[in-house]
Amino acid sequence: MSDDDLSVLPDSGISSPMNYHLPVGLTNRASAATASAIALERRRKLPDRSGAFVPPEKRLFISSTLLCVGAMAAGSALQPGVAWGANTNASKMNIILCMTDDQGWGDVGYNGHSVLKTPHLDQMAREGLRFDRWYAGAPVCSPTRGSCLTGRHPYRYGIFFANVGFMKKPEITLAEVLKSQGYTTGHFGKWHLGSMTKTGKDGHRGENSEVYSPPWDNGFDVCFSTESKVPTWWYPGVYDTFGARYWTGPEQAVPTEEINGDDSKLIMDRALPFIRQAAGSKTPFLSVIWFHAPHAPVSCGPPYTDMYTTNQSYYGCLTAMDEQMGRLRKELKTLGIEENTMLWFSSDNGPEGNESAPGETKFRGRKRSLYEGGVRVPGLLVWPARIKEHRIVTVPCSTSDYFPTVLEALGYRLPEASTRPYDGVSLLPLIDGKMSQRPKPVAFESAKQLALVDNQYKIYRKDEQSSYELYDLVADPQEKTNLAEKHPKVLADMIATLEDWRRSCAKSNLGQDYGPTEHSKTGTTAAGD
Repeated sequence: MSDDDLSVLPDSGISSPMNYHLPVGLTNRASAATASAIALERRRKLPDRSGAFVPPEKRLFISSTLLCVGAMAAGSALQPGVAWGANTNASKMNIILCMTDDQGWGDVGYNGHSVLKTPHLDQMAREGLRFDRWYAGAPVCSPTRGSCLTGRHPYRYGIFFANVGFMKKPEITLAEVLKSQGYTTGHFGKWHLGSMTKTGKDGHRGENSEVYSPPWDNGFDVCFSTESKVPTWWYPGVYDTFGARYWTGPEQAVPTEEINGDDSKLIMDRALPFIRQAAGSKTPFLSVIWFHAPHAPVSCGPPYTDMYTTNQSYYGCLTAMDEQMGRLRKELKTLGIEENTMLWFSSDNGPEGNESAPGETKFRGRKRSLYEGGVRVPGLLVWPARIKEHRIVTVPCSTSDYFPTVLEALGYRLPEASTRPYDGVSLLPLIDGKMSQRPKPVAFESAKQLALVDNQYKIYRKDEQSSYELYDLVADPQEKTNLAEKHPKVLADMIATLEDWRRSCAKSNLGQDYGPTEHSKTGTTAAGD
């Protein structure tokens, strides 16, 4: 059964913690000139979620965030950890977030798979940072995708499971922040954070205007996106009958004649022209490339299926995806932008199926589980300008870390004392070899399960009727030995931290992180819709 076929709501309104915050308005350090600029921003025409204009409050939030801290940086009384620097386009790195769908930690050659061929990912692992404790934000699709773009756990904004919730208007995405800094932005592949059309059947939630929240209304200039799952290989006639289409903008479905063959190649066919255009105009870019492989329905064709004698479609579609990663890296080198491009790779959760399924995790549990096998996934980063030699990272890191890492890499530091909690941490010190411990744990909630991961230990609870389990992930990554009775204080302290986090998330999900004009019960902007 696919996560696309499940809609599991939590029993309680829960979700996540963080020390990083975006300011929600001008401080008393802001100059009159800054205030005037923001007033001018209110009057600008900007595209919004409905295809017309951005609600002034949302644009103002982003603008005031950046301009306020810019004003602070210009002053003489800078506080450490609060200043945001200004970069020219020439110095801004490009950002590419690549992600697969249901690829297990063991579904790569560099993690010891005995059959599967992933030479380009293996090369990335040899050249850059290989994260051996990289965590998806959730054990299923949609919530992890939300964490990638917001730096916040999805329980903070109601994306509790696949096909549940949508990206709310007051949430600030990485694309929206980067657009305000002169970036061009593109989304290619699976979206799964809201429906794509209000007028026709599509995917699981087409025609449902209450959950309409496509990528072009969340900061992306260019799109080639699906709402949810599609086949990993398009045979003739399938696109017309499958029930989910690619979209490039409001009510702009991609025609049948443009869809055939390997789905990963189709996605890269759209991403590369976007990257070329940005490079040609010397515009920094964010490219989010979210492959469907190896999510069901899994299909593939020659020459990839010819490489294997078993699990031909599963292994074949992963090798085909890997080939597109190689194609992407070759293009970056050809364009002369490889050096200053931050290229990330991850999976959205562990592998589908039971232990007899082809996906490999090497750990306990699989997709939908908060044991390691459901959330510990492949993680890679190549960034030659900053990462000069290969390293294996054993510090726990997460998809929620993208947001604060990118902003700090641009010269920004998010103030500590504000109203919007973030769950990710900046990995820039780790990238620079200056961080050996994660400063705060990674928290999880999915369906009835709870978990908290710190540098050594992890707690896990299956449901409210179950007791918490405690594992030493350094000594016991397969979670075989429950240490709850042996280390009661460690267990109690971690439970307390997790419960604090849940209370914080419950407040967030009620809209308490948003200003009075940014939130309504339906997740829309109260003014300016």
